[in-house]
Amino acid sequence: MLAYANPQRFLRLARALTPWTVAASVLLLATGLFLPLFVAPPDYQQGHAARIMYVHVPAAWMALFVYVAMAVASAVAFIWKHPLADIAAKASAPIGATFTALALVTGSLWGQPMWGTWWVWDARLTSVLILFFLYLGYMVLWGAIEEPTRAARAARILVLVGVVNIPIIHFSVDLWSTLHQGASVFRLGGPTIRTAEMLVPLLVMALAYNVFYVAVLLIRMRVEVSRRRLRTIRLGLELAPA
Repeated sequence: MLAYANPQRFLRLARALTPWTVAASVLLLATGLFLPLFVAPPDYQQGHAARIMYVHVPAAWMALFVYVAMAVASAVAFIWKHPLADIAAKASAPIGATFTALALVTGSLWGQPMWGTWWVWDARLTSVLILFFLYLGYMVLWGAIEEPTRAARAARILVLVGVVNIPIIHFSVDLWSTLHQGASVFRLGGPTIRTAEMLVPLLVMALAYNVFYVAVLLIRMRVEVSRRRLRTIRLGLELAPA
């Protein structure tokens, strides 16, 4: 980790990895969409409406994963003062917000025919909505404070305080009465999805989302590093004697 604390060294690595991660994400996303539409059978109870699961479930996983990654990066920035940690957290926020919004929207599209309503204020849905607001608040905080050091410190605190919402989301279906179903893949008794034609497409889409996250993260981090270097150059020119 410390080997790539140098932004220039990181930029060289990111430039080398970006084309490969972009290509891999496109291929995996195409495969992840093809398999549920043309290979996976309809659910015996939900019929073809269950196909939205292949978009919704991995998006919900990524919503939590990206926020945890932001919290880890923020902790690293606090403890070790890693120069790229705040950049990684800042670059992750819009990606995580997008996955969270996708999970909320696709969940509503699934919930209407299954539950008869677009939205219910149960523990799982409400806590995910709070997660979405945490992402938005984090991005607004960065934009509201002009001084980068103060903005980074405030953003770190928000992320680390908000991380308490992650276990609430995860255990909400076990702790409270909710319409939302429990875990069906990552559980102690093994996946409840026993059919490979349904489980494999779900895992492929999850992998596609992860690779997509890495690809977009690298691009956004490169842009942010370049923006900060440009800002430093401009400040140097402004302070230079005439």
